[in-house]
Amino acid sequence: MTLPRPHRDDLLIAAGGLAIGLLMWSFGLHTQADRLITARWVTLIPLVVMASMEALRRTMPQTALAVATLALVADQFTYGSLVTALMFTDVVYAAVVYGSPASARRIPYTTGLITIGVTIGFLVWWQNAVALLIGLITGMVSFLPAVTGAVVRNHRQAADAARLRAEQTALLAEMDRTQAVVAERARMARELHDMVANHLSAIAIHSTAALSIDDPGTTRQALTVIRENSVEGLAEMRRLIGLLRDSTGDVEPAAAPTLDGLEALLAQARTNGEPSALTFTLDDGRPRDTGSLPTPVELAAYRIVQESLTNALKHAAPGEVRVELGRRPDGALTVGVSSPFGGQPGPRAPGSGAGLVGMRERVALLDGEFEAGPVPADDGGKVWRVRAVLPVDTNDKEPQAWFG
Repeated sequence: MTLPRPHRDDLLIAAGGLAIGLLMWSFGLHTQADRLITARWVTLIPLVVMASMEALRRTMPQTALAVATLALVADQFTYGSLVTALMFTDVVYAAVVYGSPASARRIPYTTGLITIGVTIGFLVWWQNAVALLIGLITGMVSFLPAVTGAVVRNHRQAADAARLRAEQTALLAEMDRTQAVVAERARMARELHDMVANHLSAIAIHSTAALSIDDPGTTRQALTVIRENSVEGLAEMRRLIGLLRDSTGDVEPAAAPTLDGLEALLAQARTNGEPSALTFTLDDGRPRDTGSLPTPVELAAYRIVQESLTNALKHAAPGEVRVELGRRPDGALTVGVSSPFGGQPGPRAPGSGAGLVGMRERVALLDGEFEAGPVPADDGGKVWRVRAVLPVDTNDKEPQAWFG
């Protein structure tokens, strides 16, 4: 079995204690006058043993305490050395500080009982006040170092616990920051997609029409639509990028779109949908006496309609695209967009599926309901229907205005 290597500081303490003890022994300085063993050199045996246990105070604290206790008892039968007693106090202290938790709890109680027992025993035996002095010295050698070690150990454990809590708090803060960054990036991506996808889809459709149809009038009309959507898309991109780059907050935020802008949105969709033979209709069935909607609800509804119209331009077959708005008895806003389901004969733009994901996320943030997919139509065919139910909470917080 390989013994643990003593700590360097413990070796220095042991060597220093042994050197001081030898120096005091050489000058004949002892703690007791008449003892059972009268040979002066015998005093060195407990001193050397105690110094050896000092070297193990950190690596083998319990073993060191047991052997040091025997050495201290043996020292009482010699002329005695003050250094032996002082090193014993350090061994007791180290046994509490570096020992096992059970030992750290047990040693102070044990030394306290020993102190009381020695005091009572000498009082019964001698029946004078000198017994109290013996008890005081016993407590100073054993009980007081044990209590000091317990206090130091408790402070160290409290410091370790505080440091661990600080590390955990820092870790949780970093996790929260990471999650906030991820959520913010997802929200920015959703807004960027909704703002630009409609314009880019129209550009793709009309540019394809201009390239595939050899007609000057059609080409000119397509180029006009392309230019309008390019200018609007660039303006929105420039506003968003400018706000992202500005770190002072001095830029005036853009107002969030509302449902009052749906007519303009459908007018733009009618222009963009001409090459695909699409018509667009708005059926606003909301009661006019229900008051204004919270900004988050209006923004979500506007973006859902905008993305649904963009998807219709990309994928819908020729026919009518119908936008329906309404209010349920509980106040929730209902949004429905239906478009002809089937292959588009004309030019079409590719899709990534991010639009449906974004709409679903918007509705989920408001604890609403969302569904999208083909459903049977009245004429026996199918239509692609997007339906959202957005609960209305008047205590909703205002969103960041630049997300428009």
